[in-house]
Amino acid sequence: MFKKQLHIISGVLLLLIIALGSCKSKYEKLKASNDNAKKYSEAVKFYNKKEYSKALGLFEDLVTIYRGRAGAEDLYYYYAYTNYKLKDYTSARYHFKTFADTYPTSPRAEECRFIAAYCFYLDSPIYSLDQENTTKAIESLQLFINLYPKSDRVTEASKLIQNLRDKLERKAYENAKLYLTIGDYQAASIAFNNTLRDYPDTKYAEELEYLAIKAQYQYAQVSSEQRQEERFGLVIAGADQFAEKYAGSKYLKETADYKKDSERGIVEAKKVLAEIAYNPALAKKVAKKDTTTTQPPSIKDRDNQKIPY
Repeated sequence: MFKKQLHIISGVLLLLIIALGSCKSKYEKLKASNDNAKKYSEAVKFYNKKEYSKALGLFEDLVTIYRGRAGAEDLYYYYAYTNYKLKDYTSARYHFKTFADTYPTSPRAEECRFIAAYCFYLDSPIYSLDQENTTKAIESLQLFINLYPKSDRVTEASKLIQNLRDKLERKAYENAKLYLTIGDYQAASIAFNNTLRDYPDTKYAEELEYLAIKAQYQYAQVSSEQRQEERFGLVIAGADQFAEKYAGSKYLKETADYKKDSERGIVEAKKVLAEIAYNPALAKKVAKKDTTTTQPPSIKDRDNQKIPY
């Protein structure tokens, strides 16, 4: 009885293996065949059924074969979109751009140029990571706008560019704050001012200007007395400008305090400098006090991820 059941189970498993094998072999047989027209039609069917991996395998076999022949444009269009549907945005953007370059007069060229740029947008990482793709996305979207200024997609491209610029702005803002957190006050002061210069309309403007004053004050404090008058002077000037620009700011009291402390700091620095003239030991101590660090470059110098269709 047991042997009989075992034979039945074995038979069922064998039938399943044969059935599964025949399904696989049918696709593999098609891939290995020289019937390119059949491959093409089946690849389109797979694409329409959202079986993108199978479609891609067939399209890859046909791209080179159909180059320069009738049907090549449609095939390459499908091929680019198959990569896109599989979320291989690196390959997709290359193929969309290649399509637009190869078929510049095609009615699809505008669409492909846009999707190539959009693939860069989709590959743009969170603000804390390297933003090379973000910069390239902005450049590609701007190129699209320049090439097709009357396109219906210009509005969407402009919105995507703004999203990307917001990300770069956030990165610059966070990086500048990091310098302050780690106590590199000179770098922080420069970075805050760079961010304000690069993003004059930033939503962080008030906080950045306050933090620039704070960083400059802390930098002046750790500077040698020989440099304090100049550096505290920048704090005073910054505090005056801040008070004029942000009369109702929550940071107003703190900036006023930095100004007062800076004025006192200048007075104290002048006293020390006067004493240095007849105190060599103090002069040597003051000379060692200054802290100068490398100036950070401008961050600018280098999701709502929804296809807009």
